Amino acid sequence: MKFTKLLVFCFLSILFSVYAQAQDVTVNGKVIDENGLPIPGATILIKGTSKATASDIDGNYQIKAASNGALVFSFIGYGKVEEPIKGRTRIEVKLKPESQSLQEVVVVGYGTQKKSVVTGSISSIKASDLEDLPITRVEQSLQGRVSG
Repeated sequence: MKFTKLLVFCFLSILFSVYAQAQDVTVNGKVIDENGLPIPGATILIKGTSKATASDIDGNYQIKAASNGALVFSFIGYGKVEEPIKGRTRIEVKLKPESQSLQEVVVVGYGTQKKSVVTGSISSIKASDLEDLPITRVEQSLQGRVSG
């Protein structure tokens, strides 16, 4: 009888110690830019999973994650920041702008090209102009509306 109680006690002790190591924590904090202003709508993703949340209008967020995991912070126009949790419950992150020079691009029927490379003429037709036409093939809708 005593041996059975001792065996059950040992089993439960091991079970609860494993549970304590894999415990989730609720992490909250704030996402700000380089000027200290909050970034609303920033994405906070738990690394290695698809679980994510977004910051509110004041840049605040809250997410439940494993205490030994990592969070990835991102927003359009800013670089990604990866921050390990390490058991912390409050993480504040400052995102830095990521500048990229964008050039004008023209989308053509056979791919995408820079505007400076396009040497031919470009025509555009609105979808509303084509809605009521009795056509059986796409090129019939373009006849007489575009050059070539």
